[in-house]
Amino acid sequence: MSMDLKRELLRLLDEDEEFRYAVAGRIGILEILKRLDRLEEGQNKLWESNNRLWEEVRSLREGQEKLWESQNKLWEGQNKLWEEVRSLREGQEKLWEGQEKLWEEVRSLRESQNKLWEGQEKLWEEVRSLREGQNRLWEEVRDMRVTLNRVAVTLDRLTISVEEEALSFIRHRLKTDMGIDVKLERVFIDSREINIYGCSEDVCVVGEAAVRLGARLVDELLNKVAMLKTIRPDLLRPRLIKVIYADYVTPEALDHARENGVWVLKWSGDLTPLKIEYS
Repeated sequence: MSMDLKRELLRLLDEDEEFRYAVAGRIGILEILKRLDRLEEGQNKLWESNNRLWEEVRSLREGQEKLWESQNKLWEGQNKLWEEVRSLREGQEKLWEGQEKLWEEVRSLRESQNKLWEGQEKLWEEVRSLREGQNRLWEEVRDMRVTLNRVAVTLDRLTISVEEEALSFIRHRLKTDMGIDVKLERVFIDSREINIYGCSEDVCVVGEAAVRLGARLVDELLNKVAMLKTIRPDLLRPRLIKVIYADYVTPEALDHARENGVWVLKWSGDLTPLKIEYS
């Protein structure tokens, strides 16, 4: 075979597929070539699948990396959450401590309040006792007022009777013993009462009447005489008789009356002599 023919055959094998298959079939390798073609196709598909697989792996790696990032963020968030939980627990513990202290304060306040209620109850008992005592005192005061009113009424009646007796008895004595007929009565000078008062010609009688005569009543009579001389001299006369009529006279009052020229007498007779004072 010449070189030209060989070259032509090789060219045809390279360039003419039908010729190549015809030759291959002739030499028994057609089936092998077909199998090789299928194998190549399978290998290509395998490479394509392998490429897709690597893409999936890369995608999975990227997803895993994202998952790890998310997981890391989750761990960070979880750590922060635990920190918050620990902080909350610490705050809760402090809150429990504060609450316990608050309950202690409440218990202390309750104890103080109970003591206060006990003290207040005792105070109310004292108040009730005082009220009862006050009520009893008011009852006693009312009884005393009733008694004093009765005594006052009795004294008023007795005083009136003594004044009436004094007016009658002194007038009788002056008329029978001295021939002086004078009408005696009670008078008021500037709201001050004079139990015995009367004038006849140049004689004036000024006196008091009492159940019991003490030194103060003698001074009171002397003051009333001084008042008449000062503010009502028109009620006086040149001659003045100072007199006191009493059922009972103390020794001191009797001496005081005698020293100041006051005639003291009672129904049974004279206790000091009758004296006439010239003004």
